[in-house]
Amino acid sequence: METAKAIRHLKKVDPDLAEVIRRVGPCDLKPDKSPTIYASLVRSIVYQQLTGKVAGIIFGRLLNLFPCKKFPTPESILALPIDTLRGVGLSNQKTQYIRNIAQAAIDGVVPDSRKASRMSDDELVEQLTSIKGVGRWTVEMLLIFRLGRPDVLPATDYGVQKGFALAKRLAEHPKPKELLAAGECWAPYRTVAAWYFWRTADTVN
Repeated sequence: METAKAIRHLKKVDPDLAEVIRRVGPCDLKPDKSPTIYASLVRSIVYQQLTGKVAGIIFGRLLNLFPCKKFPTPESILALPIDTLRGVGLSNQKTQYIRNIAQAAIDGVVPDSRKASRMSDDELVEQLTSIKGVGRWTVEMLLIFRLGRPDVLPATDYGVQKGFALAKRLAEHPKPKELLAAGECWAPYRTVAAWYFWRTADTVN
């Protein structure tokens, strides 16, 4: 992702975002090192609606259920009793969602990294949201943090909404449609804009 080019564009088209960029500094967004798309989806489910610290503990417990150092295969996830998965701190709902992802990986619904790299953002959203428990937000996080796609704006994300409201000095958070409309000028670098809004949201309690 060409962040320098993205920053030049964002500064040019949005004075408020330009002010945010000057305050926050360079964008250090880099794709994560999850070994597979399947592994990244499982991790996203664990981390949903939890603080990073708590989610990290639960995710570590999940990995510790498996003696090998590699990420557990879909087959090994499905072979575990549900109570064992729940025992690491997963809710019943998250346990089922992780099992759904594992089954989808076996069924070929979850693409490997090579195939995913050839699919468009919309194709990945459509295919992966067919898995119960995987919503658009989850796929958008995958597109940003695993695949490094440059033009993703997660309009339902609380942090992005909060950062946008702060940058624009709004009394209320924007609705997703309003955020998408406002973000048209940031294309084709909406991912970097979202990153700056997350950083802005992080600076205010």
